[in-house]
Amino acid sequence: MLRTTLASSRVLRAGAIGLAALAAVVFTIDHADARRARHHHRQHQQARHSYNPPFASIIVDANSGATLSSTNPDSLRHPASLTKMMTLYLLFERLDAGKINLDTEMRVSGHAAAQDPTKLGLRSGQTIRVEDAIKGLVTKSANDAAVVIAEAVGGDEDDFARMMTRKARALGMTRTVYRNASGLPDDDQVTTARDQATLGRALQDRFPRYYRYFATTSFTFRGRTIRGHNHLLGSVDGVDGIKTGYIRSSGFNLVTNLKRGNRHLVGVVLGGRSSGSRDATMRKLLTDNLDKAATRRTVAAITESSTADANAQVAEDQARSRPKGMKQVDGAVQVASAPEPVALPTERPAHLTHSLVTASTAALPQKRPRPEPAPLTSGVIETPPIDAVPGSTEPMKPVRVKTVQVRAGSIRLASAGSAPSLPPVAGNAAAAVRDGAPETSGSVVARANMPPQPANFGTGQGILGVLPASSVPSPTSQTMANADSAPKVQPQAVQHNGAVKPVASHSGWIIQVGALETEREARERLDAARGRARGMLGKADPFTETVAKGNKKLYRARFAGLDRSEAEAVCRTLKRSDMSCITIKN
Repeated sequence: MLRTTLASSRVLRAGAIGLAALAAVVFTIDHADARRARHHHRQHQQARHSYNPPFASIIVDANSGATLSSTNPDSLRHPASLTKMMTLYLLFERLDAGKINLDTEMRVSGHAAAQDPTKLGLRSGQTIRVEDAIKGLVTKSANDAAVVIAEAVGGDEDDFARMMTRKARALGMTRTVYRNASGLPDDDQVTTARDQATLGRALQDRFPRYYRYFATTSFTFRGRTIRGHNHLLGSVDGVDGIKTGYIRSSGFNLVTNLKRGNRHLVGVVLGGRSSGSRDATMRKLLTDNLDKAATRRTVAAITESSTADANAQVAEDQARSRPKGMKQVDGAVQVASAPEPVALPTERPAHLTHSLVTASTAALPQKRPRPEPAPLTSGVIETPPIDAVPGSTEPMKPVRVKTVQVRAGSIRLASAGSAPSLPPVAGNAAAAVRDGAPETSGSVVARANMPPQPANFGTGQGILGVLPASSVPSPTSQTMANADSAPKVQPQAVQHNGAVKPVASHSGWIIQVGALETEREARERLDAARGRARGMLGKADPFTETVAKGNKKLYRARFAGLDRSEAEAVCRTLKRSDMSCITIKN
Protein backbone atom coordinates (compact mmCIF):
# COMPACT_ATOMS: atom_id res chain seq x y z
CA MET A 1 0.00 0.00 0.00
CA LEU A 2 2.79 2.30 0.96
CA ARG A 3 4.62 1.29 -2.18
CA THR A 4 1.59 2.22 -4.30
CA THR A 5 1.24 5.59 -2.58
CA LEU A 6 4.88 6.45 -3.17
CA ALA A 7 4.58 5.54 -6.86
CA SER A 8 1.52 7.72 -7.28
CA SER A 9 3.32 10.60 -5.60
CA ARG A 10 6.27 10.29 -7.98
CA VAL A 11 3.93 10.27 -10.99
CA LEU A 12 2.17 13.39 -9.79
CA ARG A 13 5.48 15.19 -9.21
CA ALA A 14 6.73 14.21 -12.70
CA GLY A 15 3.45 15.36 -14.26
CA ALA A 16 3.63 18.68 -12.50
CA ILE A 17 7.23 19.22 -13.61
CA GLY A 18 6.27 18.25 -17.21
CA LEU A 19 3.36 20.66 -17.26
CA ALA A 20 5.57 23.44 -15.94
CA ALA A 21 8.17 22.73 -18.61
CA LEU A 22 5.53 22.63 -21.35
CA ALA A 23 4.07 25.93 -20.18
CA ALA A 24 7.54 27.47 -20.28
CA VAL A 25 8.11 26.21 -23.84
CA VAL A 26 4.73 27.47 -25.01
CA PHE A 27 5.35 30.85 -23.39
CA THR A 28 8.78 31.07 -25.04
CA ILE A 29 7.41 30.15 -28.48
CA ASP A 30 4.50 32.60 -28.19
CA HIS A 31 6.89 35.34 -27.09
CA ALA A 32 9.20 34.65 -30.05
CA ASP A 33 6.26 34.59 -32.48
CA ALA A 34 5.03 37.85 -31.04
CA ARG A 35 8.46 39.40 -31.47
CA ARG A 36 8.68 38.11 -35.04
CA ALA A 37 5.20 39.44 -35.80
CA ARG A 38 6.07 42.84 -34.36
CA HIS A 39 9.35 42.90 -36.33
CA HIS A 40 7.55 41.93 -39.56
CA HIS A 41 4.93 44.63 -38.95
CA ARG A 42 7.64 47.23 -38.37
CA GLN A 43 9.43 46.14 -41.58
CA HIS A 44 6.15 46.32 -43.54
CA GLN A 45 5.44 49.78 -42.15
CA GLN A 46 8.97 50.92 -43.00
CA ALA A 47 8.75 49.49 -46.53
CA ARG A 48 5.38 51.13 -47.05
CA HIS A 49 6.72 54.42 -45.73
CA SER A 50 9.84 54.26 -47.98
CA TYR A 51 7.86 53.37 -51.13
CA ASN A 52 7.96 56.53 -53.18
CA PRO A 53 7.62 55.95 -56.95
CA PRO A 54 8.53 58.90 -59.23
CA PHE A 55 5.50 61.11 -59.89
CA ALA A 56 4.38 62.79 -63.12
CA SER A 57 1.09 64.23 -64.35
CA ILE A 58 -0.48 66.26 -67.13
CA ILE A 59 -3.93 67.66 -67.98
CA VAL A 60 -4.55 68.43 -71.68
CA ASP A 61 -7.52 70.34 -73.11
CA ALA A 62 -8.65 68.03 -75.93
CA ASN A 63 -10.64 70.88 -77.54
CA SER A 64 -7.70 73.27 -77.92
CA GLY A 65 -4.70 70.96 -77.49
CA ALA A 66 -3.34 73.20 -74.71
CA THR A 67 -1.58 71.83 -71.63
CA LEU A 68 -3.51 73.16 -68.63
CA SER A 69 -1.42 71.61 -65.86
CA SER A 70 1.71 69.45 -65.68
CA THR A 71 4.34 68.02 -63.33
CA ASN A 72 7.38 66.32 -64.90
CA PRO A 73 5.37 65.70 -68.11
CA ASP A 74 8.43 64.68 -70.18
CA SER A 75 10.32 62.65 -67.55
CA LEU A 76 10.74 58.95 -68.28
CA ARG A 77 8.47 56.55 -66.39
CA HIS A 78 7.41 52.92 -66.74
CA PRO A 79 3.93 52.66 -68.34
CA ALA A 80 2.89 49.39 -66.61
CA SER A 81 -0.52 48.32 -67.94
CA LEU A 82 -1.02 51.64 -69.76
CA THR A 83 0.99 49.71 -72.38
CA LYS A 84 -2.24 47.91 -73.27
CA MET A 85 -3.61 51.16 -74.71
CA MET A 86 -1.13 50.85 -77.59
CA THR A 87 -1.81 47.09 -77.83
CA LEU A 88 -5.48 47.92 -78.38
CA TYR A 89 -4.64 50.77 -80.80
CA LEU A 90 -2.95 48.28 -83.16
CA LEU A 91 -5.84 45.81 -82.74
CA PHE A 92 -8.38 48.57 -83.53
CA GLU A 93 -6.44 49.32 -86.71
CA ARG A 94 -6.98 45.73 -87.88
CA LEU A 95 -10.66 45.91 -87.00
CA ASP A 96 -11.07 49.25 -88.76
CA ALA A 97 -9.39 47.88 -91.90
CA GLY A 98 -11.71 44.86 -91.93
CA LYS A 99 -8.84 42.35 -91.57
CA ILE A 100 -10.51 40.83 -88.49
CA ASN A 101 -13.86 41.27 -86.75
CA LEU A 102 -15.09 41.19 -83.17
CA ASP A 103 -16.06 37.52 -83.43
CA THR A 104 -12.69 36.35 -84.80
CA GLU A 105 -11.22 33.58 -82.64
CA MET A 106 -7.55 34.07 -81.66
CA ARG A 107 -5.43 31.10 -80.62
CA VAL A 108 -3.77 30.97 -77.18
CA SER A 109 -0.10 29.95 -77.26
CA GLY A 110 1.93 28.45 -74.43
CA HIS A 111 3.78 31.77 -74.08
CA ALA A 112 0.52 33.66 -73.69
CA ALA A 113 -0.89 31.17 -71.16
CA ALA A 114 2.32 31.40 -69.06
CA GLN A 115 2.03 35.16 -68.42
CA ASP A 116 2.02 36.37 -64.82
CA PRO A 117 -1.21 37.55 -63.23
CA THR A 118 -3.37 39.39 -63.61
CA LYS A 119 -4.92 37.27 -66.35
CA LEU A 120 -8.06 35.51 -67.53
CA GLY A 121 -6.59 32.04 -66.95
CA LEU A 122 -6.37 31.12 -70.64
CA ARG A 123 -4.85 27.73 -71.49
CA SER A 124 -2.56 26.80 -74.34
CA GLY A 125 -4.52 25.56 -77.35
CA GLN A 126 -7.70 27.42 -76.45
CA THR A 127 -9.12 30.33 -78.44
CA ILE A 128 -10.63 33.66 -77.38
CA ARG A 129 -12.90 36.05 -79.28
CA VAL A 130 -11.48 39.44 -80.20
CA GLU A 131 -14.23 41.25 -78.29
CA ASP A 132 -13.64 39.20 -75.13
CA ALA A 133 -9.90 39.92 -75.35
CA ILE A 134 -10.61 43.67 -75.64
CA LYS A 135 -12.85 43.62 -72.57
CA GLY A 136 -10.32 41.48 -70.70
CA LEU A 137 -7.63 44.12 -71.28
CA VAL A 138 -9.88 47.06 -70.38
CA THR A 139 -11.34 45.60 -67.17
CA LYS A 140 -9.00 43.00 -65.63
CA SER A 141 -5.88 44.20 -67.52
CA ALA A 142 -5.32 40.57 -68.51
CA ASN A 143 -1.70 39.90 -69.49
CA ASP A 144 -2.44 36.58 -71.18
CA ALA A 145 -5.06 38.20 -73.44
CA ALA A 146 -2.58 41.00 -74.32
CA VAL A 147 -0.04 38.45 -75.59
CA VAL A 148 -2.76 36.62 -77.55
CA ILE A 149 -3.51 39.92 -79.35
CA ALA A 150 0.21 40.59 -79.93
CA GLU A 151 0.74 37.19 -81.53
CA ALA A 152 -2.41 37.45 -83.65
CA VAL A 153 -1.43 40.87 -85.02
CA GLY A 154 2.38 40.80 -85.05
CA GLY A 155 3.31 37.12 -85.26
CA ASP A 156 5.21 37.14 -81.96
CA GLU A 157 5.41 39.50 -79.01
CA ASP A 158 8.88 40.91 -79.82
CA ASP A 159 7.87 41.88 -83.36
CA PHE A 160 4.63 43.32 -82.04
CA ALA A 161 6.56 45.46 -79.53
CA ARG A 162 8.61 46.90 -82.39
CA MET A 163 5.37 47.70 -84.21
CA MET A 164 4.15 49.46 -81.06
CA THR A 165 7.27 51.65 -80.87
CA ARG A 166 7.03 52.57 -84.57
CA LYS A 167 3.39 53.53 -84.08
CA ALA A 168 4.32 55.64 -81.06
CA ARG A 169 6.83 57.55 -83.21
CA ALA A 170 4.25 58.09 -85.95
CA LEU A 171 1.83 59.56 -83.38
CA GLY A 172 4.48 61.95 -82.06
CA MET A 173 5.25 59.97 -78.87
CA THR A 174 8.96 60.69 -79.19
CA ARG A 175 10.13 59.33 -75.82
CA THR A 176 8.11 56.10 -75.58
CA VAL A 177 9.71 52.67 -76.08
CA TYR A 178 7.76 49.39 -75.90
CA ARG A 179 9.28 45.97 -75.17
CA ASN A 180 6.15 43.87 -74.55
CA ALA A 181 2.39 43.99 -75.09
CA SER A 182 1.28 43.80 -71.46
CA GLY A 183 3.36 46.28 -69.46
CA LEU A 184 5.01 43.65 -67.24
CA PRO A 185 8.34 44.92 -65.83
CA ASP A 186 11.11 45.68 -68.33
CA ASP A 187 13.79 48.30 -67.67
CA ASP A 188 13.75 49.45 -71.31
CA GLN A 189 9.99 49.97 -71.50
CA VAL A 190 9.48 53.68 -70.81
CA THR A 191 7.09 56.52 -71.57
CA THR A 192 6.11 60.01 -70.39
CA ALA A 193 2.90 61.59 -69.14
CA ARG A 194 2.72 63.77 -72.26
CA ASP A 195 3.09 60.75 -74.57
CA GLN A 196 0.31 58.89 -72.78
CA ALA A 197 -2.01 61.90 -73.09
CA THR A 198 -1.27 61.93 -76.83
CA LEU A 199 -2.16 58.24 -77.09
CA GLY A 200 -5.36 58.72 -75.09
CA ARG A 201 -6.49 61.48 -77.48
CA ALA A 202 -5.44 59.51 -80.58
CA LEU A 203 -7.54 56.50 -79.57
CA GLN A 204 -10.65 58.71 -79.51
CA ASP A 205 -9.85 60.66 -82.67
CA ARG A 206 -9.00 57.59 -84.75
CA PHE A 207 -11.35 54.95 -83.38
CA PRO A 208 -14.52 56.52 -81.93
CA ARG A 209 -16.41 53.30 -82.65
CA TYR A 210 -14.06 51.11 -80.57
CA TYR A 211 -13.07 53.66 -77.93
CA ARG A 212 -16.40 52.96 -76.16
CA TYR A 213 -14.93 49.69 -74.84
CA PHE A 214 -12.81 51.72 -72.39
CA ALA A 215 -16.04 52.55 -70.53
CA THR A 216 -16.62 48.85 -69.70
CA THR A 217 -16.83 48.29 -65.94
CA SER A 218 -17.54 44.54 -66.00
CA PHE A 219 -18.32 41.67 -68.38
CA THR A 220 -19.11 37.97 -68.20
CA PHE A 221 -16.44 35.58 -69.46
CA ARG A 222 -17.10 31.83 -69.50
CA GLY A 223 -19.53 32.02 -66.62
CA ARG A 224 -17.46 34.42 -64.49
CA THR A 225 -18.09 38.11 -63.93
CA ILE A 226 -14.93 40.09 -64.53
CA ARG A 227 -14.89 43.51 -62.86
CA GLY A 228 -12.68 46.48 -63.74
CA HIS A 229 -10.08 48.43 -61.75
CA ASN A 230 -11.02 51.95 -62.93
CA HIS A 231 -12.97 53.32 -59.97
CA LEU A 232 -13.51 56.77 -61.50
CA LEU A 233 -15.97 55.24 -63.99
CA GLY A 234 -19.43 55.84 -62.60
CA SER A 235 -18.15 57.92 -59.65
CA VAL A 236 -16.99 61.09 -61.47
CA ASP A 237 -19.51 62.78 -63.75
CA GLY A 238 -18.31 62.76 -67.36
CA VAL A 239 -15.51 60.18 -67.04
CA ASP A 240 -15.77 57.52 -69.77
CA GLY A 241 -12.42 55.68 -69.42
CA ILE A 242 -9.71 54.87 -70.11
CA LYS A 243 -6.94 52.76 -68.38
CA THR A 244 -5.20 51.95 -65.09
CA GLY A 245 -1.82 50.31 -64.49
CA TYR A 246 0.56 49.22 -61.74
CA ILE A 247 3.97 47.64 -61.26
CA ARG A 248 6.18 48.39 -58.27
CA SER A 249 8.75 50.41 -60.24
CA SER A 250 6.03 52.60 -61.79
CA GLY A 251 3.59 53.06 -58.94
CA PHE A 252 -0.13 53.39 -59.63
CA ASN A 253 -0.83 54.91 -63.08
CA LEU A 254 -4.02 56.23 -64.63
CA VAL A 255 -5.14 57.84 -67.90
CA THR A 256 -8.60 59.43 -67.67
CA ASN A 257 -10.92 61.02 -70.20
CA LEU A 258 -13.60 63.47 -69.07
CA LYS A 259 -16.34 65.09 -71.18
CA ARG A 260 -18.62 67.45 -69.27
CA GLY A 261 -20.85 69.81 -71.21
CA ASN A 262 -18.78 71.16 -74.09
CA ARG A 263 -15.50 70.72 -72.23
CA HIS A 264 -13.15 67.81 -72.81
CA LEU A 265 -10.06 66.93 -70.71
CA VAL A 266 -7.51 64.11 -70.92
CA GLY A 267 -5.53 63.54 -67.72
CA VAL A 268 -2.53 61.35 -66.84
CA VAL A 269 -1.19 60.50 -63.40
CA LEU A 270 1.94 58.33 -63.10
CA GLY A 271 3.51 57.16 -59.83
CA GLY A 272 0.63 57.15 -57.34
CA ARG A 273 1.50 55.52 -53.99
CA SER A 274 -1.83 53.69 -53.91
CA SER A 275 -4.86 53.36 -56.12
CA GLY A 276 -6.84 55.56 -53.74
CA SER A 277 -4.29 58.39 -53.64
CA ARG A 278 -3.88 58.17 -57.43
CA ASP A 279 -7.64 58.49 -57.96
CA ALA A 280 -7.85 61.39 -55.51
CA THR A 281 -5.03 63.21 -57.33
CA MET A 282 -6.78 62.74 -60.66
CA ARG A 283 -10.12 64.01 -59.29
CA LYS A 284 -8.43 67.16 -57.98
CA LEU A 285 -6.53 67.82 -61.23
CA LEU A 286 -9.72 67.45 -63.30
CA THR A 287 -11.72 69.67 -60.95
CA ASP A 288 -9.05 72.38 -60.80
CA ASN A 289 -8.68 72.60 -64.59
CA LEU A 290 -12.19 72.04 -65.92
CA ASP A 291 -13.11 75.74 -65.86
CA LYS A 292 -9.97 76.58 -67.87
CA ALA A 293 -10.97 74.28 -70.73
CA ALA A 294 -12.25 75.56 -74.08
CA THR A 295 -15.87 74.93 -75.03
CA ARG A 296 -15.28 74.62 -78.78
CA ARG A 297 -13.11 72.15 -80.69
CA THR A 298 -10.37 74.03 -82.56
CA VAL A 299 -7.45 71.60 -82.56
CA ALA A 300 -7.02 69.16 -85.44
CA ALA A 301 -7.37 65.46 -84.80
CA ILE A 302 -4.15 63.62 -83.96
CA THR A 303 -2.92 61.87 -87.08
CA GLU A 304 0.03 59.67 -87.91
CA SER A 305 3.03 61.15 -89.71
CA SER A 306 5.18 59.26 -92.20
CA THR A 307 8.08 57.15 -90.91
CA ALA A 308 10.64 59.60 -92.24
CA ASP A 309 8.95 62.54 -90.52
CA ALA A 310 8.61 60.58 -87.28
CA ASN A 311 12.28 59.57 -87.31
CA ALA A 312 13.31 63.15 -88.02
CA GLN A 313 11.22 64.35 -85.09
CA VAL A 314 12.95 61.88 -82.76
CA ALA A 315 16.35 63.00 -84.05
CA GLU A 316 15.49 66.65 -83.43
CA ASP A 317 14.29 65.80 -79.93
CA GLN A 318 17.59 64.03 -79.18
CA ALA A 319 19.64 66.85 -80.68
CA ARG A 320 17.91 69.48 -78.52
CA SER A 321 18.57 67.44 -75.36
CA ARG A 322 22.33 67.17 -75.97
CA PRO A 323 24.83 69.96 -75.22
CA LYS A 324 26.74 71.43 -78.15
CA GLY A 325 30.06 69.74 -78.85
CA MET A 326 28.88 66.57 -77.10
CA LYS A 327 27.66 63.24 -78.32
CA GLN A 328 26.12 60.32 -76.46
CA VAL A 329 27.77 56.92 -76.83
CA ASP A 330 26.40 53.85 -75.03
CA GLY A 331 24.59 56.03 -72.53
CA ALA A 332 27.64 58.16 -71.64
CA VAL A 333 28.16 61.76 -72.70
CA GLN A 334 31.56 62.31 -74.31
CA VAL A 335 33.24 65.29 -75.93
CA ALA A 336 33.02 65.11 -79.71
CA SER A 337 35.78 66.41 -81.94
CA ALA A 338 33.23 68.00 -84.24
CA PRO A 339 29.43 68.15 -84.33
CA GLU A 340 28.03 65.10 -86.09
CA PRO A 341 24.64 64.45 -87.68
CA VAL A 342 22.22 62.95 -85.17
CA ALA A 343 21.76 59.20 -85.70
CA LEU A 344 19.08 57.06 -84.09
CA PRO A 345 20.89 54.30 -82.16
CA THR A 346 19.33 51.79 -79.81
CA GLU A 347 19.99 53.08 -76.32
CA ARG A 348 19.39 51.28 -73.04
CA PRO A 349 18.46 53.65 -70.23
CA ALA A 350 20.16 53.33 -66.85
CA HIS A 351 18.46 51.22 -64.22
CA LEU A 352 15.08 52.76 -63.42
CA THR A 353 14.16 52.54 -59.72
CA HIS A 354 12.44 55.44 -58.01
CA SER A 355 13.96 58.18 -60.15
CA LEU A 356 14.46 58.08 -63.89
CA VAL A 357 16.92 60.53 -65.33
CA THR A 358 18.27 59.03 -68.57
CA ALA A 359 16.70 59.07 -72.00
CA SER A 360 15.89 56.05 -74.08
CA THR A 361 15.02 55.71 -77.74
CA ALA A 362 13.72 52.89 -79.89
CA ALA A 363 15.89 50.98 -82.31
CA LEU A 364 15.38 52.90 -85.49
CA PRO A 365 17.25 52.81 -88.81
CA GLN A 366 20.15 55.23 -89.12
CA LYS A 367 19.58 58.30 -91.19
CA ARG A 368 22.11 59.69 -93.66
CA PRO A 369 23.05 63.34 -93.09
CA ARG A 370 21.88 65.77 -95.69
CA PRO A 371 24.63 67.59 -97.63
CA GLU A 372 25.25 71.14 -96.50
CA PRO A 373 24.00 73.76 -98.98
CA ALA A 374 26.44 76.06 -100.74
CA PRO A 375 27.19 79.33 -98.95
CA LEU A 376 24.65 82.07 -99.50
CA THR A 377 25.20 85.83 -99.76
CA SER A 378 22.10 87.99 -99.47
CA GLY A 379 20.07 85.10 -100.82
CA VAL A 380 22.26 84.61 -103.92
CA ILE A 381 24.60 81.66 -104.35
CA GLU A 382 28.17 82.93 -104.73
CA THR A 383 29.85 82.05 -108.03
CA PRO A 384 33.36 82.81 -109.29
CA PRO A 385 33.69 85.89 -111.50
CA ILE A 386 33.13 85.24 -115.21
CA ASP A 387 36.19 85.74 -117.41
CA ALA A 388 35.98 87.95 -120.42
CA VAL A 389 34.83 86.17 -123.54
CA PRO A 390 37.83 85.58 -125.83
CA GLY A 391 37.78 87.85 -128.87
CA SER A 392 35.14 90.18 -127.41
CA THR A 393 37.34 93.21 -128.10
CA GLU A 394 37.53 92.50 -131.80
CA PRO A 395 35.35 94.65 -134.09
CA MET A 396 32.08 93.03 -135.18
CA LYS A 397 32.11 91.83 -138.75
CA PRO A 398 28.89 92.73 -140.57
CA VAL A 399 26.90 89.98 -142.23
CA ARG A 400 25.22 90.62 -145.55
CA VAL A 401 21.46 90.17 -145.34
CA LYS A 402 18.43 90.79 -147.51
CA THR A 403 15.51 92.78 -146.10
CA VAL A 404 11.89 92.06 -147.03
CA GLN A 405 8.64 93.66 -145.95
CA VAL A 406 5.98 91.54 -144.19
CA ARG A 407 2.59 92.46 -142.76
CA ALA A 408 1.97 91.42 -139.16
CA GLY A 409 -1.48 90.31 -138.04
CA SER A 410 -3.17 90.86 -134.69
CA ILE A 411 -0.96 89.52 -131.93
CA ARG A 412 -0.91 89.27 -128.11
CA LEU A 413 1.83 88.80 -125.58
CA ALA A 414 2.07 85.12 -124.62
CA SER A 415 2.81 84.62 -120.95
CA ALA A 416 2.65 81.76 -118.45
CA GLY A 417 1.02 84.05 -115.95
CA SER A 418 -1.81 86.48 -116.09
CA ALA A 419 -1.05 89.61 -118.21
CA PRO A 420 -3.09 92.57 -119.40
CA SER A 421 -4.41 92.21 -122.90
CA LEU A 422 -2.61 94.37 -125.49
CA PRO A 423 -4.16 96.08 -128.50
CA PRO A 424 -3.47 94.49 -131.89
CA VAL A 425 -0.35 95.79 -133.62
CA ALA A 426 -0.70 96.46 -137.34
CA GLY A 427 1.67 97.85 -139.93
CA ASN A 428 4.89 96.80 -141.52
CA ALA A 429 7.46 94.72 -139.70
CA ALA A 430 10.95 93.84 -140.81
CA ALA A 431 11.98 90.22 -140.95
CA ALA A 432 15.55 89.09 -141.28
CA VAL A 433 16.23 86.75 -144.16
CA ARG A 434 19.61 85.11 -144.45
CA ASP A 435 20.92 83.91 -147.80
CA GLY A 436 17.49 84.47 -149.30
CA ALA A 437 15.72 82.00 -146.95
CA PRO A 438 13.19 83.51 -144.49
CA GLU A 439 13.73 82.48 -140.85
CA THR A 440 11.03 80.73 -138.85
CA SER A 441 8.02 82.72 -137.82
CA GLY A 442 9.02 82.49 -134.14
CA SER A 443 12.00 84.78 -134.78
CA VAL A 444 10.04 87.60 -136.41
CA VAL A 445 10.13 90.84 -134.44
CA ALA A 446 7.29 93.31 -134.96
CA ARG A 447 7.66 96.91 -133.89
CA ALA A 448 5.27 99.84 -134.16
CA ASN A 449 6.96 103.04 -135.24
CA MET A 450 10.48 101.68 -134.83
CA PRO A 451 12.98 104.41 -133.89
CA PRO A 452 15.65 105.24 -136.40
CA GLN A 453 18.91 103.47 -135.77
CA PRO A 454 22.08 105.52 -135.37
CA ALA A 455 24.72 105.46 -138.04
CA ASN A 456 27.21 102.61 -138.08
CA PHE A 457 24.79 100.33 -136.16
CA GLY A 458 23.85 97.35 -138.36
CA THR A 459 21.73 98.13 -141.40
CA GLY A 460 20.16 101.24 -139.98
CA GLN A 461 16.73 99.55 -140.03
CA GLY A 462 16.87 98.14 -136.49
CA ILE A 463 17.16 94.53 -137.62
CA LEU A 464 20.75 93.58 -136.90
CA GLY A 465 23.18 95.41 -134.69
CA VAL A 466 22.79 96.96 -131.26
CA LEU A 467 20.75 99.94 -130.14
CA PRO A 468 22.02 102.23 -127.38
CA ALA A 469 20.21 101.65 -124.10
CA SER A 470 18.70 105.12 -124.13
CA SER A 471 16.93 104.44 -127.40
CA VAL A 472 15.34 101.11 -126.43
CA PRO A 473 11.55 101.54 -126.33
CA SER A 474 9.58 100.64 -123.22
CA PRO A 475 8.25 97.05 -122.96
CA THR A 476 4.69 98.23 -123.59
CA SER A 477 5.60 99.41 -127.06
CA GLN A 478 6.58 95.98 -128.39
CA THR A 479 5.24 92.47 -128.51
CA MET A 480 6.58 89.10 -129.54
CA ALA A 481 4.83 87.95 -132.69
CA ASN A 482 3.94 84.39 -133.45
CA ALA A 483 2.32 82.89 -136.53
CA ASP A 484 -0.10 80.97 -134.28
CA SER A 485 -2.52 82.62 -131.87
CA ALA A 486 -1.14 83.18 -128.35
CA PRO A 487 -1.81 80.32 -125.92
CA LYS A 488 -4.38 80.75 -123.20
CA VAL A 489 -3.20 81.80 -119.75
CA GLN A 490 -2.49 78.69 -117.67
CA PRO A 491 -4.35 78.13 -114.40
CA GLN A 492 -2.62 78.97 -111.13
CA ALA A 493 -0.10 76.33 -110.10
CA VAL A 494 -0.94 74.28 -107.04
CA GLN A 495 0.91 71.90 -104.77
CA HIS A 496 -0.02 68.26 -105.29
CA ASN A 497 1.79 65.64 -103.20
CA GLY A 498 4.72 67.97 -102.78
CA ALA A 499 5.21 68.84 -106.48
CA VAL A 500 4.19 72.01 -108.29
CA LYS A 501 1.97 71.30 -111.27
CA PRO A 502 -0.91 73.02 -113.07
CA VAL A 503 -4.41 72.43 -111.80
CA ALA A 504 -5.61 69.08 -113.02
CA SER A 505 -9.18 68.54 -114.02
CA HIS A 506 -11.07 66.45 -111.49
CA SER A 507 -14.17 64.52 -112.38
CA GLY A 508 -17.27 63.80 -110.36
CA TRP A 509 -18.38 65.39 -107.12
CA ILE A 510 -15.75 66.83 -104.73
CA ILE A 511 -15.71 66.76 -100.94
CA GLN A 512 -13.61 69.15 -98.86
CA VAL A 513 -12.43 68.07 -95.40
CA GLY A 514 -10.61 71.22 -94.36
CA ALA A 515 -8.58 74.28 -95.30
CA LEU A 516 -5.23 74.22 -93.48
CA GLU A 517 -2.34 76.63 -93.11
CA THR A 518 0.33 74.29 -94.58
CA GLU A 519 0.23 71.69 -97.30
CA ARG A 520 1.61 69.09 -94.92
CA GLU A 521 -1.36 69.60 -92.61
CA ALA A 522 -3.68 69.32 -95.61
CA ARG A 523 -2.12 66.00 -96.64
CA GLU A 524 -2.38 64.73 -93.05
CA ARG A 525 -6.06 65.71 -93.04
CA LEU A 526 -6.56 63.68 -96.23
CA ASP A 527 -4.92 60.65 -94.58
CA ALA A 528 -7.06 61.10 -91.47
CA ALA A 529 -10.22 61.30 -93.57
CA ARG A 530 -9.31 58.06 -95.34
CA GLY A 531 -8.87 56.35 -91.99
CA ARG A 532 -12.22 57.53 -90.66
CA ALA A 533 -14.21 56.86 -93.83
CA ARG A 534 -13.69 53.11 -93.40
CA GLY A 535 -12.87 52.30 -97.03
CA MET A 536 -15.41 54.65 -98.62
CA LEU A 537 -12.63 56.79 -100.15
CA GLY A 538 -10.64 53.93 -101.64
CA LYS A 539 -11.26 55.01 -105.26
CA ALA A 540 -11.42 58.76 -104.61
CA ASP A 541 -8.76 61.12 -105.94
CA PRO A 542 -7.10 63.09 -103.09
CA PHE A 543 -5.57 66.49 -103.86
CA THR A 544 -4.71 69.82 -102.27
CA GLU A 545 -5.58 73.23 -103.67
CA THR A 546 -4.28 76.64 -102.67
CA VAL A 547 -6.59 79.55 -101.95
CA ALA A 548 -5.84 83.10 -100.82
CA LYS A 549 -7.84 84.55 -97.94
CA GLY A 550 -6.79 88.18 -97.65
CA ASN A 551 -3.05 88.09 -97.03
CA LYS A 552 -3.20 84.47 -95.88
CA LYS A 553 -2.69 81.35 -97.99
CA LEU A 554 -4.67 78.22 -97.17
CA TYR A 555 -4.49 74.69 -98.53
CA ARG A 556 -7.79 72.93 -99.18
CA ALA A 557 -7.84 69.18 -98.55
CA ARG A 558 -10.19 67.59 -101.11
CA PHE A 559 -11.27 64.30 -102.68
CA ALA A 560 -12.68 64.07 -106.22
CA GLY A 561 -14.10 61.31 -108.41
CA LEU A 562 -17.25 60.60 -106.37
CA ASP A 563 -20.87 60.62 -107.41
CA ARG A 564 -23.37 62.65 -105.41
CA SER A 565 -24.61 59.81 -103.21
CA GLU A 566 -21.06 58.67 -102.43
CA ALA A 567 -19.95 62.20 -101.54
CA GLU A 568 -22.92 62.74 -99.23
CA ALA A 569 -22.42 59.34 -97.55
CA VAL A 570 -18.73 60.05 -96.90
CA CYS A 571 -19.52 63.46 -95.40
CA ARG A 572 -22.13 61.96 -93.10
CA THR A 573 -19.57 59.41 -91.86
CA LEU A 574 -16.84 61.99 -91.34
CA LYS A 575 -19.14 64.40 -89.51
CA ARG A 576 -20.14 61.62 -87.09
CA SER A 577 -16.44 61.41 -86.11
CA ASP A 578 -16.20 65.20 -85.63
CA MET A 579 -14.42 65.96 -88.92
CA SER A 580 -15.73 68.83 -91.05
CA CYS A 581 -16.84 67.91 -94.58
CA ILE A 582 -18.69 69.68 -97.39
CA THR A 583 -19.81 68.41 -100.80
CA ILE A 584 -19.13 70.40 -103.97
CA LYS A 585 -20.67 69.82 -107.39
CA ASN A 586 -17.81 69.78 -109.86
